[in-house]
Amino acid sequence: MNYEETVAWIHDRIKFGIRPGLIRIDELLNRLDNPQHQLKTVHIGGTNGKGSTTTFLRCLLEEQGLQVGTFTSPYIETFNERIAINGVPIPDDDLVSLVEKIKPLVEDMDTVEELKNAVEFEILTAIMFQYFLEKEVDIVLVEVGLGGRYDCTNVITPLASAITTIGLDHIDILGDSLEEIASQKAGIIKQDVPVVIGKMDDVAFNVIKEEAESLNSPMYRYDVDFSSKYIQPDDSWGEIFNFRSSSLDLSHVTISLLGKHQVDNASVAIQLYDIVSNKLGLSTSSKDIQKGLKKAFWPGRMEKVSDEPLIVLDGAHNDHAMQVMVNNLKTEFKGQHIHAIFGALSTKDIDSMIKDLKTVPHLDLKVTAFNYPKAFTKEQYEEMGLNAYSEWQKALADSLEELTGDDLILVTGSLYFISQVRETLLGGN
Repeated sequence: MNYEETVAWIHDRIKFGIRPGLIRIDELLNRLDNPQHQLKTVHIGGTNGKGSTTTFLRCLLEEQGLQVGTFTSPYIETFNERIAINGVPIPDDDLVSLVEKIKPLVEDMDTVEELKNAVEFEILTAIMFQYFLEKEVDIVLVEVGLGGRYDCTNVITPLASAITTIGLDHIDILGDSLEEIASQKAGIIKQDVPVVIGKMDDVAFNVIKEEAESLNSPMYRYDVDFSSKYIQPDDSWGEIFNFRSSSLDLSHVTISLLGKHQVDNASVAIQLYDIVSNKLGLSTSSKDIQKGLKKAFWPGRMEKVSDEPLIVLDGAHNDHAMQVMVNNLKTEFKGQHIHAIFGALSTKDIDSMIKDLKTVPHLDLKVTAFNYPKAFTKEQYEEMGLNAYSEWQKALADSLEELTGDDLILVTGSLYFISQVRETLLGGN
C-alpha cells in the first residue's frame, strides 16, 4: 500500500459510523500484545478545551526534555497530525507500515460477528499506541474522542486524568442533560488516579465528584485546589495571568493563545503538569513553565491568519464553545465591526449557536455551506429564514469588499470548515 491507499482504507471505516464500546478496541489491542499497557499516559476529556490543554501540557513536558506523544482530533492541517511526537506528525512511511501490520488483524476481526466493523477512530487509536511504543516515547497525552466511559481511548490507566469542561454536545449519543454527559466524561476516572477538573457548573461537578470518590481518585478542582487570576491581553496576541496552587505560585504567565478560556485551559495543564512531574520525579521551575506555555500554539482556535485585513479563525463547533467565543469577542474586540462567516454540521444545535453569535454588537453574519458530508446546506439555512451562501469563498469575498477601518473577519463553526478555510488562506502551512 502507498500513503494515499493507506489513508483511504482508514477513511473507509467511517462508513461504520460512531460505535461507542470497548469490545473491538480491546480485541485489536490484545492482538498487538496491548501496547497501551507499556506506555506512561495522561488522559484528557471534556466537552471543549481538550486540544488546547493537551498542547499546553505537551509544551510544558517538552521543556523537561521529554519525547511527548499526542493523540488529538480532528486534524486541522494534515491527517497525520492526529498522531505526533513533540508536535511532529507521524511520517507517511510509518503510518503505512503500521496499517500493513494492523489491517490483517482488522480484516480477521471482520469475520467474527461481535468484533466486525471496527471504525476509523478505533483503528487510529490502535495505530497510535503501537507507534508510540515502537518510538519509545517518554509519555503519551491521549485526548478522548467522544464522551469518555465508552470511548475507545478508555483502555489506559494513566498517571493522571483531566476533565476540562462539561457542556451539551453529542446529545444523541451522550445524553441530553449535563448530568448524563458528566457521567460519560467521568468514565475516564480510574482507581487511585488523580483527576484535574476544569471550570464547570456544580451540577456537572457533583457527578464527577461522586465517581472520583467511589474510585478513591484525588481531585484537583479549578478555583478550589488551583486557580488563576486574569490580568490582561498580551500585546502580541495572547493572554497574561497569575496561577496559584498549593505548590506553585506563578506571576505574569503569558500564553500565545487568545481568549480568557485559554487561561482556564492553561491552568488545567499547569496543574496536570505539576502532578505528572511529581510522579516522574521531574523538577519544575517557574522559568520552564513560562517558557513552555509561551511556545504553545493550536491552529484554528482564535487564530490570527492575517493582519491586514484582520482575519481570525475559531472552531466554535458546538453551543458551549460558541458561548465562550462570543464572550471573547465582546471583550477582546469590543467596539470593532465584525464580519462573521459561519458554517457548521447538521448534527449541532445551529439555531442556538447563531442566536449566540447575534448577541455580539456590531456583527454582520453570513452563513454558508461547505464541502463535508454532514455540513448544513444552503437550503437548510434558508429554511431558518437566513440568507445563505452555497460556497464560503463567495462569503469571504463579499466580506472583504465590505471592510472598512479596523474591521475583523471572523470565520467560525465546524473545525472541518475551519480546516478548509485555513488550507486555502495559508496554503496548508
